Amino acid sequence: MDVNKIPEDRRSQDTTSTEVKSTSLSNNSTSKLKFGILIKYISLVTLVIQMTSQVLLMRYATTRDQPQFLKTVAVFFNELVKLVAAFLIFFLTADSVSSALQGLKYCYWTNIIDTLKVGVPAFIYTIQNFLLYIGIENLDAGTYMVIYQLKILTTALFTVMLLKRRLSILQWLALGILIAGVVIVEYSARKNSSSPTIIPTNSTLFSANVSNSSGEFFFNSNVTENLAEILNVTEPITTQHRVMKSGNPILGFVALLVASFLSGFAGVYFEKILKGSDVSLWLRNVQLASLSLPIGFGVIMFNDGQAVYNKGLMQGFDWAVWGVVFIQALGGLVVAVVIKYADNILKAFATSIGIVLSTVASIFLFSVYPRLLFILGAALVILAVFVYGIFPYKPNYARHQDEESGSKKSSDESDVKS
Repeated sequence: MDVNKIPEDRRSQDTTSTEVKSTSLSNNSTSKLKFGILIKYISLVTLVIQMTSQVLLMRYATTRDQPQFLKTVAVFFNELVKLVAAFLIFFLTADSVSSALQGLKYCYWTNIIDTLKVGVPAFIYTIQNFLLYIGIENLDAGTYMVIYQLKILTTALFTVMLLKRRLSILQWLALGILIAGVVIVEYSARKNSSSPTIIPTNSTLFSANVSNSSGEFFFNSNVTENLAEILNVTEPITTQHRVMKSGNPILGFVALLVASFLSGFAGVYFEKILKGSDVSLWLRNVQLASLSLPIGFGVIMFNDGQAVYNKGLMQGFDWAVWGVVFIQALGGLVVAVVIKYADNILKAFATSIGIVLSTVASIFLFSVYPRLLFILGAALVILAVFVYGIFPYKPNYARHQDEESGSKKSSDESDVKS
């Protein structure tokens, strides 16, 4: 058909139709791009809020001047809330109720051995959560967040050992910088603990770090002359002063160090389980939480059985403790969803902002002023987080090209022979 014989109006219609289609495709791609950017920013804000609020609320709940809650009980309820939430999400994301029930039957009856394998990370996570309470009780929020970044190091080591993955040279360098930053921050925390201060209660700040050489802690409910003598305070300490317990930074550091190793191993082990089966992530979380409950109850009886018998299971629980429980349980599930849309750079930003916000908030909430050593150590840790996330291991490009050309050459040779 001769193009010149096509009517002018028809050619005009075809051109207009093509322009409309291209405009529509352009608009769709633009809207998808905007939606992707929006999701990333929402992910960033969600991660920062979850990190910062959890640490600050845990610090407040574990150091305030009132009867303390049992940490083992808080961990137990954390797993209970997580079980209910994961169970609901699993049913909502399943194709149908019958398929969800079949999945539960398969995991808890047909293939019970596979479910029992999840008991390993379930036990580890229970102990880890208990250690995190000990860590935040003995370290300020900023120091806690910096030191707990050691989980990056332990996860990397277990990933290399168990999953046989490789790290780039820059990632190994980042792990070295991370260790240096954590050591500096821990040293700064120990220096801070040796210089206690007292602030008046009419201040807008909440607390001061006070402890004696033997590590005993004092509260403002019954301030005596004995306390004034221990703190070397020349003027009488009246009820106008508020004292919150400081803590033992060495104990806090050891607790977080062990928790980091447990977190690294459990995370890699859990990933290996997920990749080795077709069970969904949410059903795995149901398995994890359901196995954590009897383990958590056993830990309560072993560690705090007498305290539960004397004062009950819910001693010390109030809005702050329940807030920690829900933020830990639901926050972890929210992060699991958000992390799908967050790349390594965004996660590094979230961690960095979380450290800065926790440090700044600690000034106003707990009167903890960062020293120069802490700022230096925190800066090194933030740098390490960025470098580790941005520069993953990549196979050598030239070698990859050679392998491809070699395989193509052998393929051509086989074609010739045939």
